[in-house]
Amino acid sequence: MALTGGELKRYNRQLILREVGEEGQERLRRARVLVVGAGGLGSPAAYYLAAAGIGTLGIVDSDRVDLSNLQRQILHRTEDLGRPKVESASRALRALNPLIEVKTYPIKLTPANAMETIQGYDVVIDAVDNFPARFLLNDACVLAGIPLVEGGVLRWEGIMMTVLPRRGACYRCLFPEPPPAGGVPGAGEVGVMGAIPGVLGVLQALEAIKLILGVGEGLAGRLLLFDGLTTSFREVAIERDPACPVCGSSPRITSLGPGYPWEGGD
Repeated sequence: MALTGGELKRYNRQLILREVGEEGQERLRRARVLVVGAGGLGSPAAYYLAAAGIGTLGIVDSDRVDLSNLQRQILHRTEDLGRPKVESASRALRALNPLIEVKTYPIKLTPANAMETIQGYDVVIDAVDNFPARFLLNDACVLAGIPLVEGGVLRWEGIMMTVLPRRGACYRCLFPEPPPAGGVPGAGEVGVMGAIPGVLGVLQALEAIKLILGVGEGLAGRLLLFDGLTTSFREVAIERDPACPVCGSSPRITSLGPGYPWEGGD
């Protein structure tokens, strides 16, 4: 279906890019992207995906808006305190771009629902804030063959990588097992500067858009590290590990069913 006059006006600045054009914009309109986590990373990622005209945005989050969220989670407002994050996220995204569809999942991701939740999406954005969910999301996307854009932040720093199942390294190629509970402090213990997830979340959105358009060079096989105190980026090359427990030559994780090493609780 051809773009409407309103779409041509709304997306004009990216339509005139030779890498996009009307064909690329129609591809974005047909795309489905799932953002898991409506917090510090998910907020800017979802905002820019909505602004770019991603046709269907899924938002997964089981939490409610807390006052401490507002320093960095820009999808939510003071008047949203106590509301489910998926509700305030949906309101904000629809207000920005009423042409898109927003699907909400007020759930905690578990082995029992992960595969069903990611089903049918073209790209998944990892915007979670805990290791069990991060490893689960990696495993689900590898098993389902869905590209995953990973992101993580703490203090003044952030990391990011893209997982292209069966074509490159996954998160477990870099970190085979989650750290022990309490082994790595979280933002609630050591803090995070609000603009840091802003930087990484915007880059996650950009990575997803490039994947959908099939343009540029992505972060598959590269770990991107950002230092906010020095405003500097560096890269570390990563390769697929033949011994990886989920994408290696003889994987021991072949489903999320009985026996899956889940440490996320109920």
